[in-house]
Amino acid sequence: MLAVLLAHAVAAVLAPLVVRKFGRNGFYPLALVPLASLGWVIAKWGTVQTVSIEWVPGLSMNLDFWFDPLAAIMSVLVLGIGTLILVYCARYFSDDEPRLGIFAAEMVAFAGAMFGLVASDNMLLLYTFWELTTVLSFLLVGHYAERASSRRAATQALLVTTAGGLAMLVGIIILGQVGGTYNLSELIEVAPRGWLAGVAVVLVLIGALSKSAIVPLHFWLPGAMAAPTPVSGYLHAAAMVKAGIYLVARLSPGFADSAPWRFTIITLGLLTMVLAGWRAMRAFDLKLVLAFGTVSQLGFMMVLVGLGTRDAALAGMTMVVAHAMFKAALFMVVGIIDHTTGTRDIRKLAHLGDRAPALTVFAAMAAASMAGIPPFLGFVGKEAAFDSLLSTSVLADPARLVTVGVVVLGSILTLAYSVRFMWGAFGRKRLARPSPAVQTMHAPGPLFLAAPAVLSILSLAAGLASPQLEKLLTPYSRTLPATSASDYHLALWHGVNTALVLTLLVFAVGTTLFVAQRWVNRLRFEHPPLGNADRIYDATLRGMDALSMRLTGATQRGSLPLTQATILGTLVVVPLVLLVVGTNTRAEVRLWDSPVQFVIGLMMVAAALAATVMRNRLASVILVGLSGYGCGVLFALHGAPDLALTQFLVETLTLVIFVLVFRKLPAEVDERRAIGFKIPRALLAVAVGATITTIGAYAINARNSVPIYERLPDAAYYLGNGKNVVNVLLVDIRAWDTLGEISVLLVAATGVASLVFRNRRFGSAPRVSDAPAVTTESSHSETTWLLGGDLIDPKHRSLVLEVTTRLIFPTIMVLSVYFFFAGHNAPGGGFAGGLTAGLALVLRYLAGGRYELGETVPIDAGKILGLGLTLAAGTALTSLFLGAPALSSAVFEVTLPVFGDVKMVTALFFDLGVYLIVVGLVLDVLRSLGARLDAQVEVNQR
Repeated sequence: MLAVLLAHAVAAVLAPLVVRKFGRNGFYPLALVPLASLGWVIAKWGTVQTVSIEWVPGLSMNLDFWFDPLAAIMSVLVLGIGTLILVYCARYFSDDEPRLGIFAAEMVAFAGAMFGLVASDNMLLLYTFWELTTVLSFLLVGHYAERASSRRAATQALLVTTAGGLAMLVGIIILGQVGGTYNLSELIEVAPRGWLAGVAVVLVLIGALSKSAIVPLHFWLPGAMAAPTPVSGYLHAAAMVKAGIYLVARLSPGFADSAPWRFTIITLGLLTMVLAGWRAMRAFDLKLVLAFGTVSQLGFMMVLVGLGTRDAALAGMTMVVAHAMFKAALFMVVGIIDHTTGTRDIRKLAHLGDRAPALTVFAAMAAASMAGIPPFLGFVGKEAAFDSLLSTSVLADPARLVTVGVVVLGSILTLAYSVRFMWGAFGRKRLARPSPAVQTMHAPGPLFLAAPAVLSILSLAAGLASPQLEKLLTPYSRTLPATSASDYHLALWHGVNTALVLTLLVFAVGTTLFVAQRWVNRLRFEHPPLGNADRIYDATLRGMDALSMRLTGATQRGSLPLTQATILGTLVVVPLVLLVVGTNTRAEVRLWDSPVQFVIGLMMVAAALAATVMRNRLASVILVGLSGYGCGVLFALHGAPDLALTQFLVETLTLVIFVLVFRKLPAEVDERRAIGFKIPRALLAVAVGATITTIGAYAINARNSVPIYERLPDAAYYLGNGKNVVNVLLVDIRAWDTLGEISVLLVAATGVASLVFRNRRFGSAPRVSDAPAVTTESSHSETTWLLGGDLIDPKHRSLVLEVTTRLIFPTIMVLSVYFFFAGHNAPGGGFAGGLTAGLALVLRYLAGGRYELGETVPIDAGKILGLGLTLAAGTALTSLFLGAPALSSAVFEVTLPVFGDVKMVTALFFDLGVYLIVVGLVLDVLRSLGARLDAQVEVNQR
């Protein structure tokens, strides 16, 4: 299974190159990937395959796969029809089609994502693939991005299915917590009950119903017909819309008897079948006829797989297979018609059957299966559906009769719009000669016809060989309880029975309905029974926009002091109220352990108070920094040298950044332009400080178990192979947190650069060779300590600073490298080493200017940031390949000629990523707040 997923991932990456090399014929080699994967599925048919890779077990996010008969059925449809669709794409598109390589990559990736979805055992993993198909569907539906209709359809599909997916995620989490497992194979066995499990089931069904376009979330699928026809034939007939059907079928053995299950599925499924079938009778676009027909039959299949009985499950899976074959074939037929005639409007097509007889035959075979005409598989599935619904005992008699009646009505509509499709596309329509679109058409080639021909022939062959097909479907259906004395068997003939009578009724009434279509077309309701879904969707979006505007207007008034006051006020009020109301502990505070702490505390308080009254901006920043340095000293006194070192480095770097910013501001604050009153601000500040202190005091005394810090030294040494507890926590035990934090740092660096550069990052910092010609005396100096120093105005140049920088810069960099390598067992690490290197760059910039910065690091900061994040994230894969959990230390030992035995941990490379990101962040800040502003000053002075 992992090989199948990896093959599709690699093919998706290579697809743009393949299409660029071979043009549209590149789809042929790409089709070999799902074809080979289909061979693996066939080879493993009848067996149960499992794969389990431990990954974040604390969050139940292991990579668990489960390939069983149901997954095998769905995989054949996904991979088999995916192969034919890719072959079809090679003739559908032209070589000059824009973004064809990206389209090919998305199609191959979608096939892999769908396989991952149906093969996932872990529900969280299933949800990941579920949303991946949603994103890929959005990209594929919006392939023609220059068209407003495509953009709207893609956005609509994304919003509806993503909203349903989020509801499903909540249901998955509830089911996983209530059932004690997130694996479907285990959850179905325990099948938790109760009101909470019932809520979870409804939430999961919302996701399934939205994905399979069930009323009232059906409207996105007809709109998605703006996509290229191969997308409609694959995603909206054989693959994506079947995901909801698959999920219901997967959960049905365990949850079909839960309270909300049958009522929700059967009610909405039947409503969908009838309403969408009626809409198919009113559409004139051939793709819309098929789209509404797809929605109708999705409702039909949802009823069958959700009923929860053995015979209904067999009928449901038969219909799933039949529908995938005939509907994918019909969509491809419509694509051929559109491609050769330039229209899909049935009012503009006449005598097409005479001009394209082969296409007509294949379309008639697929349409016959859709209408349920023998000997095609659609007829076998519909007969099985009638019989299973008539004989089921899980529904009361009135409900069973209503269900059968509505299914018969939906089947009548299905036959009517199937005949209408054939008549509209290929009929003569009482015209003496072909319509202009048909008159000028070009005949489709054999390769263009191959894919729909194969599926149409398979629909016939599967109907004739239905007893053999049953052997492939019953391993799944037998996982559900039987509700009759004997199991139903697939066959073309069961004798004269009630199901046959209903079928004959469908034929008679459906044909009559088609014949009377002119009368039917006059039944155009001004107000549809359930309203216009598109208008409801638009009204919902407008309402959400209006609500968000009002909410934002009430909470975000553009005043930074007001926003901060609201946040800090909430921080004060809510915790204190909860402490007063809900705590049974008491606060015990020891003010200090030694007089030194008391003295340092007084200095910090004095500096903080002085900063509030100081008018000079630089003095205020220095005083704030003094409080930070005092905090670092307290860390050191409490035996936390790592925290102290980091605090000192951060405070120093922050001070430099403030100085860079304050260069463009007045030296002192103008009190006349101050906003607000100082006393309320001071009171709020005191309240926040008191609140944090109080919470800390209560938290310390509320502990009722052994502190976790007592276990950390052993965990760091034996699990992370390091003696520095802080560093092992950052790069191993809590590496996921660190990865998130450095990602935020990267985003912050990009944000700062965007605010300053506005339109582009301007690459690396300029070098001396990029500087304009200068005429200052310093440029002719025989002794050059720093290359960039020669380009500084003499009145701003400090030779002492240049000499000092030239001497101590290498020492600081060596210290930075030492901190990096020593950090796993001694104070330091990638963060401290990166900050030290950053300070060295700051010193170089202050002494030599922006050109010296370019000489020191002639690399774009963005590339350093990207490389750092790649190294940090890549450690996850490295650990997995070495047999350790993701983002944890895997140990490997090597023997080197000079060094002897060397023991290394993969956390070193994660720490290297942290180091590079910190260096890149500092470099980006120096370029944006320093070098870029210096360049503007130079321009203004010219």
